[in-house]
Amino acid sequence: MENKSNTSLEATPEQLLYAKILEFGMFIGLLILLITFVLYAFGIMDPYIPVDKISGYWHMNVHDYLEHAKIQDGWAWVGMVKYGDFVNFIGIAILAGVTIICYAAIVPTLLKNKDTVYSIIAILEVIVLTAAASGIIAVGH
Repeated sequence: MENKSNTSLEATPEQLLYAKILEFGMFIGLLILLITFVLYAFGIMDPYIPVDKISGYWHMNVHDYLEHAKIQDGWAWVGMVKYGDFVNFIGIAILAGVTIICYAAIVPTLLKNKDTVYSIIAILEVIVLTAAASGIIAVGH
């Protein structure tokens, strides 16, 4: 006996929107990573820690490295993007943050479709991810 399912395998509009934003954000993030790597690797931007001294930090844990190099943790890197070894954090932040934008973008569609459960989940995702990225929710270091 053949069992046919009425389940559609087509992506929903919110899935397509999420994927479109995710793809665009991924390409932008990777492009920025490539550009900032070139700026660092070719010495176009001076590093905060000189290349000939970086191996002296390899044996340290994160806490000791930050203390010895006089680097603040958290979002302090934003003030250090003038250095070649910190400018690449821009691309990393874009790649890490694009998911928040994706969830925020699909909320209006979910609300319009009266998809209450998924709307609440998407809103909570935005809140939790934004709080975590901001440092409000801090675990570890």
